[in-house]
Amino acid sequence: MIKNELQIRELMPEDAKAILAFTKRVGGETDNLTFGSNGIPISEAAEQTFLAAVHEDPKSIMLGVFRDNELIADGSIHSLPRRMSHRAEFGITVVRDEWNKGIGSILMEKLIGFAKEAGIEIINLEVRADNRNAIHLYEKYGFRHIGTSPAYFKIGGEYIDFEIMYLDLRG
Repeated sequence: MIKNELQIRELMPEDAKAILAFTKRVGGETDNLTFGSNGIPISEAAEQTFLAAVHEDPKSIMLGVFRDNELIADGSIHSLPRRMSHRAEFGITVVRDEWNKGIGSILMEKLIGFAKEAGIEIINLEVRADNRNAIHLYEKYGFRHIGTSPAYFKIGGEYIDFEIMYLDLRG
């Protein structure tokens, strides 16, 4: 791999340690996530189990973006169960140093392509109502607003609304 070249691949159980370190980094860089600088409070073994389950689900995927063998972004499609199996939840996270460099767009294209191939019909997401850059990216790829969830986050006594968006792949 050429230095500074991006590598994008499915995240596997052996990536658990890198993912947990990544969540601590990004959690400390932004208040846009459900977690802070402590990352996601699970063990490496639990993350490995989660990644194995995602890998085994034909309608779910977690992708990692690496630069110089460092995880700098991830994106996921997680299928929903039973009567919601035509739907999936969507998320993207990028380290602050890599914002506005096109990584979000690369992940959007790959994840939407995966969803179409997997037979997913509708993708859901929630995003901070004041995260204009993310909302612009989602709209660029066809996501539409369907509502607002008031007081979705509470950080330091401040309530933060979230926009609920979806992408309909049926048409």
